[in-house]
Amino acid sequence: MNSLNPYLNFNGNTEEVFNFYKSVFGGEFAMVMRFGDTPGCENMPETEKNGIMHIALPIGSNVLMGTDVPKSMEQVTAGTNMSISVNVSSREEADRVYNGLSAGGKATMPMNDMFWGDYYGMLTDRYQIQWMISYSEKYQS
Repeated sequence: MNSLNPYLNFNGNTEEVFNFYKSVFGGEFAMVMRFGDTPGCENMPETEKNGIMHIALPIGSNVLMGTDVPKSMEQVTAGTNMSISVNVSSREEADRVYNGLSAGGKATMPMNDMFWGDYYGMLTDRYQIQWMISYSEKYQS
């Protein structure tokens, strides 16, 4: 296991929220990815293309991450506004962790190779906790 990090979901104000967190914790964003710059979002409404698909703010040895949830998806409420992002050391570990956590829960996005290069999946466990499992070859030594 490489790391566990919080992943926050917002209804369109992620950039505002993360600029606030940056003002409190300091540092620089490690990544800012907008919907309009990503494959598969070409038909998204123009009003949502500037939304944050992924943002990352390193804080100490952890990374606070977040996203805007498009209006076409179920809107964020208390309980769906946070996930735990798990970065693992191998594809096999990703499958093992994903299968273990999804047992008795809901597999929302099966493990698969993603356009940004990670092997990635999402699920909600039997206790209603949302998880994001990710393996990236580029971060292995």
